[in-house]
Amino acid sequence: MNEKFAQHVNALHPKFEELMASSPSHHQGLPPNMPPRGVYLFSDGSDHLYVGRSNALRKRYGMHTRPSADSNTAPFAFKLARKATGRTIVSYRPGDGTRKWLSQEPTFKAAFYEAKLRIQKMDFRFVQEDDPTRQALLEMYCAIALSAPFNDFDNH
Repeated sequence: MNEKFAQHVNALHPKFEELMASSPSHHQGLPPNMPPRGVYLFSDGSDHLYVGRSNALRKRYGMHTRPSADSNTAPFAFKLARKATGRTIVSYRPGDGTRKWLSQEPTFKAAFYEAKLRIQKMDFRFVQEDDPTRQALLEMYCAIALSAPFNDFDNH
């Protein structure tokens, strides 16, 4: 294995353990000393649902939870709304089924809003990771290790 890649890979599990050992935060109690960059996890009890990464963790959390944030900045809520409405087929052709169309459709719009409220109640954990390559690898590692059902690494 390439030595540089191996160094990145060897750093993943300790960061994963740090993430899982951290105390969860909640919507009204994000710590003031939150690191700016890292990998985060949304969990509903013992169900680990979604892993993400960001160079602005606090802002990213807000994008996932603010009712005013749009579907382009809240992929987790969008996926929850897709599941709730049965609109799980992704479409990129103009018209019915596209992200833009779904964002305007009343039933989906209501489900998206409810998803944001649900995410606000979830446990939120994070771990600092400044290196962008390790962030990407750690996001994948955590999502795979936790079998996070709302993560996919499919090309669109």
